[in-house]
Amino acid sequence: MGIRTFAAIDVGSYELTIKIFEFSGKHNMREIDCVSKRLDLGSDTYAMGKIGNEKMDELCRTLKDFSDIMKAYKVEDYKAYATSAIRETENTTIVQDRIAQRTGINVEILSNSEQRFMDYKSVATKGEGFRKVIEEKTAILDIGGGSIQLSLFDNDTLVSTQNVRLGVLRIQDYLNRFSAKSTQIEELIYEMAMARLDTYEKLYLKDREIQTLIVVDDYLSPWAVRKRGGDSGKAVLEEKDFDVLYEKLRDRNLAQAASDMDLPEERIPLVFISAVLIKCIAKLMGVRRIWAPGVTLCDGIAYEYAEKNKMFRGEHDFEKDIIACAFNISKRYMVSRKRSEALDNIATTIFDSIRKVHGLGKRERLYLRLAAILHDCGKYISLVNTGETSYLIIMGTEIIGLSHQEREIVANVVRFNHSRFIYDLQRTGSLEREAFLVVAKLTAILRLASCLDRSHKQKLKGLRALLKDAQLVLTVDTQEDVTLEKGFVEANGDFFKEVFSVEPVLKQRKTF
Repeated sequence: MGIRTFAAIDVGSYELTIKIFEFSGKHNMREIDCVSKRLDLGSDTYAMGKIGNEKMDELCRTLKDFSDIMKAYKVEDYKAYATSAIRETENTTIVQDRIAQRTGINVEILSNSEQRFMDYKSVATKGEGFRKVIEEKTAILDIGGGSIQLSLFDNDTLVSTQNVRLGVLRIQDYLNRFSAKSTQIEELIYEMAMARLDTYEKLYLKDREIQTLIVVDDYLSPWAVRKRGGDSGKAVLEEKDFDVLYEKLRDRNLAQAASDMDLPEERIPLVFISAVLIKCIAKLMGVRRIWAPGVTLCDGIAYEYAEKNKMFRGEHDFEKDIIACAFNISKRYMVSRKRSEALDNIATTIFDSIRKVHGLGKRERLYLRLAAILHDCGKYISLVNTGETSYLIIMGTEIIGLSHQEREIVANVVRFNHSRFIYDLQRTGSLEREAFLVVAKLTAILRLASCLDRSHKQKLKGLRALLKDAQLVLTVDTQEDVTLEKGFVEANGDFFKEVFSVEPVLKQRKTF
């Protein structure tokens, strides 16, 4: 592979950023330029629900400049993503179209879970430092303009992730509305934060001990890295170091703080809000050190692009984190772990055996696994309307790394595993054609998997599946009585046959 040039564009709440990256050979990603332009889109969105015409014009002018930068670097490919400032507008699609028509740049909207997952990947670009830290009891605090994301890790595994509407620009908007005096600001931020975090602490922290807090933000982290001579690996602050920095921000006037930190004066209030949030959460978690690697969404965009185009394969298994997140959701709703693992195993065995007829890929296999893990979450609310309540729980719960449509696919597969399949989903516009077909195919597989563990006793360990002509032969070696499973496969195999033109057949080879 030769050298490939790629541009990552972040249309953020407070500023627009373009980073130019160079990929050469495997595992070699180098940033060669970064240009940022301050543009406070978030304050318009959070206050009025729309971006004003003046800022819209400035947004398009800046993106046109970014287009010229890409031409100058002969960029071969790019990705442009917008976050909450455009995601939360009332006219998002119109804004996207205006940008495309005026600049030629297609800006995609990241859901919150996609954005935070990409920010998480940006930390992974720090390689060994990232791997060492998350092996401990670690939390990632991702501070955005509209909200924060709190993700807990234990032994390299994602334990939980939750979004809280405590973004820096949102808080600043509240402070402006309150006409808060400078002496009141710290206490007001603290009160707003603790009002939201009190419930979070009870549900997710309890007696959990956090050793390191990784901070991802556009406010304090870049300064912390510059302070350490540009070495993100050294941007680690012990508790006492952070307290010294905090006192400097708290006691100095704007001009003095801006001069000391080499930041624009109008940025200092946002840095202070971020610092108060960090201090509040660090105290709540009892962390010993804070690591601010200075990464941005653009780094995560580049990392994901390189992964998808097989330029390198990261050592951290991010799919494992999504699966872990699903298991934690299922635990919250009292779903049997053994049953979920059995369904996961049976469903993926079926999926892998009929690749020739379903035409689905690795991502759809992940949706199936998530649906298997969350298959019974709705029983927590209703034993009768399990399908509908499961759908509502999944749609109301953020799953890190999934877009809104991906979450809807998973929710519908779980829903129709319990209830009658609705063929009107496509015609009514609830799902696009491709998504509708994915739901139908995965539902057929999950229904068959559910039939094979109808007793909930996990009788069919060691299941083998073989596609032979127009039959899917499912063979099990067991001395258990599988009359129930055979009966349900025969009685409920019609939908599987309708979707795949394949008849499932269960065969038992008794072992003695």
